[in-house]
Amino acid sequence: MFKRLREDIKVVKERDPAARSSLEVLLLYPGLKAIRMHRKANWFYRHKMFFLARYVSQNAVRKTGIEIHPAAQIGRRLFIDHGTGVVIGETTIIGDDVTIYQGVTLGGTGKQTGKRHPTIGNNVVIGSGAKVLGPFTIGDNSNIAAGAVVLEEIPPNSTAVGVPAKIVKQNGVRVDDLDQIHIPDPVAQEFEKLYLRIEELEKKLEDKE
Repeated sequence: MFKRLREDIKVVKERDPAARSSLEVLLLYPGLKAIRMHRKANWFYRHKMFFLARYVSQNAVRKTGIEIHPAAQIGRRLFIDHGTGVVIGETTIIGDDVTIYQGVTLGGTGKQTGKRHPTIGNNVVIGSGAKVLGPFTIGDNSNIAAGAVVLEEIPPNSTAVGVPAKIVKQNGVRVDDLDQIHIPDPVAQEFEKLYLRIEELEKKLEDKE
């Protein structure tokens, strides 16, 4: 247990230049606290003590602002930076050496049962505010840009940006010319579709008259 804790503290100090000391990280970093409490909650969950598992996880939410379902499977050296608003769903699987920033959701897209949350590979970085929604895999060594909404599988060694997310780089080579400043607005696109449909219906009414 203490070896794992030392490893967690070391990871924070390596990835966060603002971390000044091991004591500061241990006592004041909400991401580390949330991960430690999740391990307790997950132990209770695996031993079918579901109420205690939920009690520990909800207590972690109150203390840290980070919600991790007790059943989520988390690998080694996860770093949750800042952490406020992070939500990790029940059937989520997270590999080793993953970094997650504030406001990230690893969630599902409906009320279906079974595997409904994402699997995150090793050495993945998920930027602030990103949403990864569904039972697919984010491949090893991939980067998800801040604010991206990922709705389908991302292969290893990729960078994905936008809403919905598109792969713009794979294996170090740019594969898409997406303009990150003028990313298409999905809401505006839906309004345009509705406008065209209304025009079509109005024309049909005119023809009938």
